[in-house]
Amino acid sequence: MGDVAANFWDKQELTRFFSYIDAKQEPQKTALFRILAFAGLRRGEYLALTWKDISFTDSTITVNKTLSQGMNGRQLVQPPKTRKSRRTIIMDSKTMSALKHWRLVQLQKYMTLGFNTDKPDQLVFSNSRNKHLLLHKPADWLKSIQDAHKIKHRITIHGFRHSHASALFSAGATVKEVQERLGHSDVKTTLNIYTHVTKSQNKEAVNKLVAYLNF
Repeated sequence: MGDVAANFWDKQELTRFFSYIDAKQEPQKTALFRILAFAGLRRGEYLALTWKDISFTDSTITVNKTLSQGMNGRQLVQPPKTRKSRRTIIMDSKTMSALKHWRLVQLQKYMTLGFNTDKPDQLVFSNSRNKHLLLHKPADWLKSIQDAHKIKHRITIHGFRHSHASALFSAGATVKEVQERLGHSDVKTTLNIYTHVTKSQNKEAVNKLVAYLNF
């Protein structure tokens, strides 16, 4: 699991991070990082998404496959490892709007490159050759943003998944609800994140109490 305690951002840190991305100039990055923060998908899950997995009518994302690395660095699309990983996630309107905007930009941008992306099995996130993004690409984007803005408290791409869980717990979601949304097959994984999040929140609550009483 790694150091869960350090590997997530709170609401203020996430808000600050998104202020560093220009939604008009970088629509693919905006859509990708919003899916990370607001859906908590695993790396292989969001990189395998096709537009038929996105329902703008129901505001949902369906996870039914994952991208992994096989022999000689070859990228493979496979079914999720566990039954729990197969899930449909209800999304917020801003993330769906970001996806809709990226969909339109992708259609126009890739048409000029000679690709027809107006098809249901079109990848949501793709490179300039309209193939899967390399597994490390989102991490490169994240690092460049953190470097450019000298972000001291750094997280990994997987840290967005922990940030999503943290936000859910902070909003009052139950352990079961978070387990279902994140697709954890073992509730211990969810509880591990919960323990670290609540420790952090308890410490923050004490600091607020001391600042308030101040005598």
